[in-house]
Amino acid sequence: QVQLVESGGGLVQAGGSLRLSCAASGRTFSSYNMGWFRQAPGKEREFVAAISGSGGRTYYADSVKGRFTISRDNAKNTVYLQMNSLKPEDTAVYYCAAGAISSSWWTRDYKYDYWGQGTQVTVSS
Repeated sequence: QVQLVESGGGLVQAGGSLRLSCAASGRTFSSYNMGWFRQAPGKEREFVAAISGSGGRTYYADSVKGRFTISRDNAKNTVYLQMNSLKPEDTAVYYCAAGAISSSWWTRDYKYDYWGQGTQVTVSS
């Protein structure tokens, strides 16, 4: 069982930055690939970024590539999402997820086993 707790959301102006954190419980954190997803009001949840258990591989949605960076610190059982050059369309609830899944499934939310409660990110224009 893995419990995930996100933090770091908030209100920021367009062009600004935020760093989200997701702290995980358990001693097997490094065995899980981690993903970040987001859901805006009235929209389906969408993939943002994912990282392998070792941190050696990452993958991004086209909409955030070059602006967001996913990383992890396995010693701290934490995954991060550094968000730069934020846009109003990045406004959403951001969720982290953990899954012992192949990289082929990283973008599929239903493949992940554990989810955090979400943190709100609001970008004003």
